[in-house]
Amino acid sequence: MLEVKDLRKKFVKITKDKKKVEFYADDGISFKAEKGQVVGVLGPNGAGKTTLLRMIGGILEPTEGTVLIDNLNYRDNELEIKERIAYLSGNTKIYNTLSCYELMKMCGNIYGVSEKDLEKRIKDISKKLNMEEFLYNKIGNLSTGQTQRVNIARCLVHNPSYYILDEATSGLDIISSQVILNFIKEEKKKGKTILYSTHYMEEAENICDYVIMINKGVIIKEGTPEDIKKSTKVTNLRDAFFALIDESDGEVHEK
Repeated sequence: MLEVKDLRKKFVKITKDKKKVEFYADDGISFKAEKGQVVGVLGPNGAGKTTLLRMIGGILEPTEGTVLIDNLNYRDNELEIKERIAYLSGNTKIYNTLSCYELMKMCGNIYGVSEKDLEKRIKDISKKLNMEEFLYNKIGNLSTGQTQRVNIARCLVHNPSYYILDEATSGLDIISSQVILNFIKEEKKKGKTILYSTHYMEEAENICDYVIMINKGVIIKEGTPEDIKKSTKVTNLRDAFFALIDESDGEVHEK
């Protein structure tokens, strides 16, 4: 299980009059993600989604709060935790001069996957993500959708238990997006835990078991897609999102 407890991240920004101002990108975020569950993290640009996922992935250190993965914390068990997770950001850069096969081979070696198991995993992953036609092509020659599939593939080689996916389908064509969404559904069936950040409400409604909606660094609503739609008296997550954003903005203005 993944558990986030009262997570906060403070930054400093410079105002127009050159004054330093402290602010919290995330301010008291708490939730749990169970085995075999897809948890959606939704919110507008600047809401704190990416900062949150980077803290959960061990890339950023929280100002306050705790991240527990299988009851392990980063302070005492960083390497063990990172062996159990895969992290994909929306702007992950990969080596353009390598082929897809070479990248997966390199990632497998980093994680200590045996040569026999690694070859089998590369073969299985290539088939799963429809990469067989361009497996030995250089990454720099691939389309955006093909490159993102390679990005997903390098996350799979060590067989992680937890996926942290930040805008995994952003800017992709419908075919590449569907390949990735199908992959998420298959991994869920295997009992994997998946955190999935997206701007596409229809995607979240389709694949997420539980949704966390964030605005201005705080959770404004959480629950199953059906529960959120019911509580906001709308028929889709998009309308629920806008209703909740308006409501939370109104509360902020009243303070």
